[in-house]
Amino acid sequence: MTHVFDLPKRPAVGIAGSDKTFPIRRIFCIGRNYAAHAREMGKDPNREAPFFFTKFPDTAVPSGGEIPYPSETTNYHYEAELVIAIGKEAAAISKAAALDTVFGYAVGLDMTRRDLQLQARDKGRPWDTGKNFGFSAPIGPIRPVDTGGHVSAGRIHLTVNSVTKQDADIADLIWDCAETIAYISRFERLFPGDLIYTGTPAGVGPVQPGDVIDVNIAGLEPLSVTIGPMEAGFQA
Repeated sequence: MTHVFDLPKRPAVGIAGSDKTFPIRRIFCIGRNYAAHAREMGKDPNREAPFFFTKFPDTAVPSGGEIPYPSETTNYHYEAELVIAIGKEAAAISKAAALDTVFGYAVGLDMTRRDLQLQARDKGRPWDTGKNFGFSAPIGPIRPVDTGGHVSAGRIHLTVNSVTKQDADIADLIWDCAETIAYISRFERLFPGDLIYTGTPAGVGPVQPGDVIDVNIAGLEPLSVTIGPMEAGFQA
């Protein structure tokens, strides 16, 4: 049997120091995983159980390009994040064994239609329109664990047009990488190709067409994107 049409190839991320790529299976995103960001979103930063949402694999876009300003928003925000790339299958894994599933780490952005997210949140509705849309998950090259080790601390720093907007340390994560992997694996079997965006520090804010976002995490390949005009055929 044949399909009635062909789908695009599976999205993939570059790997630092290699000509190979990392195919993306799914994208999980952890919400409010830095205390200061929880406060700026009007929420209690106490160590409650984490929560996560998802993005389509094809929302991931590589560093160095232009991403369009999305439709139906007037409050388009950046969120700098450490990304975990999963390389081994796991279900209900323990915290002690969780890091054994990691292929590597990357710098990511969880781009957000903040006005739509907050409208949905206030009505008790899913966040999809605010979080899961085209070009909303930029990601830099993945640095494999076998060449750079695990990431548990280090500066995470975002600038817009060379002006610092977010500046924190990965050590400030409420739920660290091992805890995050173990938690998600209780609800979903993790597979090679899964990405986990681990949450953003305080300092989120809006961008406009023409703005350049640069994100750096100590020891990882940097990420840079430029905000372009809205895609043709869409309206603000």
